[in-house]
Amino acid sequence: MPGSRTNSHALSAIQRLRVIMHTLRAPGGCPWDQEQTHESLTPHLIEEAYEVVEAIKNGDRDHFVEELGDLLLQVVFHSEIASEGKGGAGFDFDDVANAISDKLVRRHPHVFGEARAEDADAVLVQWEEIKRQEKGATEKPKHYIEKANEGLPALMAAAKLQKKAAKVGFDWPDLEGTLAKVKEELAEVEEEISHGGNQEALGEEIGDLLFAVVNVARKSALDPEVLLARTNAKFVRRFQQVEDRLGESGKTLEEATLEEMDAAWDEAKAEGH
Repeated sequence: MPGSRTNSHALSAIQRLRVIMHTLRAPGGCPWDQEQTHESLTPHLIEEAYEVVEAIKNGDRDHFVEELGDLLLQVVFHSEIASEGKGGAGFDFDDVANAISDKLVRRHPHVFGEARAEDADAVLVQWEEIKRQEKGATEKPKHYIEKANEGLPALMAAAKLQKKAAKVGFDWPDLEGTLAKVKEELAEVEEEISHGGNQEALGEEIGDLLFAVVNVARKSALDPEVLLARTNAKFVRRFQQVEDRLGESGKTLEEATLEEMDAAWDEAKAEGH
């Protein structure tokens, strides 16, 4: 891409970012950036997406802008690598932007065409139909659910699979059914443990239990990935409180007994931390 280190500020914001990325990858640029591949960047792409979600939850405008920028960088980074003809790809950022623009226009004929969609549900039905047509689905696919959403975090994948199954009526009629399933799966975990805990069989039962818990969250219109992230953050806050309280009494985590840690945990919990 044409551009230089000196005139990038005269460009549009996105062009400036692309010139900077090109400079980092070009000879004389940054050794780390030059070494990266689509594969090596994959963990960073996932991490940045999660950090955007965290920024949304925190409600911090500046943090949100920063994290969206980090995520945008990943798109520009991958596009720059592809433009070099590496990784078997051959496209650039313009191809990416044009592809998503074309898709948005195609899948919103109620906005850019003559179709009608009165509400959000109608839009989703129309979206799925257009998506099937784009993939050349003139006949039914081999299976309604073709894969287990590889690439998504397991909690997100479970919720997505359950939502898709629910669209064709394979769902609990009410929340009570999902709760009963959790109790059933928990009993099977307990039974497997009582039999000596064959690791493979126990792991399967624990997986079934987790899947059932995701169903409870989905049926409650809650996102299990967000819920677990929130609980993780709560655990960290309370465990830090435990450490602080023990420190006030002159003890470290390693020196304290389980009973002392439990007592400090209960105090932190009672205070709402």
